[in-house]
Amino acid sequence: MNYSKQRESVLQTLRENVVHPTAEYIYDIMSKSDSSVSLATLYRNLNQLTESGRIKKIDGLENSAHYDHNTDEHYHFICKECKKIFDIPADVAADIVKNTEEKTGFVIQSHDVIFHGLCNDCKKICK
Repeated sequence: MNYSKQRESVLQTLRENVVHPTAEYIYDIMSKSDSSVSLATLYRNLNQLTESGRIKKIDGLENSAHYDHNTDEHYHFICKECKKIFDIPADVAADIVKNTEEKTGFVIQSHDVIFHGLCNDCKKICK
């Protein structure tokens, strides 16, 4: 993938906003400092960054995908109340791929694990 100033700007925005933002959220931030940014260009850059493995696309929340600059192995927790997405260290389910392959005979090439429930703040409110 060739260098692109806008693509680098998208990456920088993701690094500075570790809330697992949607494309619309990223667009709102970027358009404040660069009025030439279009939503179509942003989506194209997000797709290219995802396909190249430089960012992760998180599906499974609302109708919009969320994006993560952290490409290290980790899982996600989505709070059903506040809709925030949290990173979960991969070591909470050590050997999940190996164990799954051994039990099923499948060859796992990639995986995403998403937990759903209540975050600590919402758990306190819902008691």
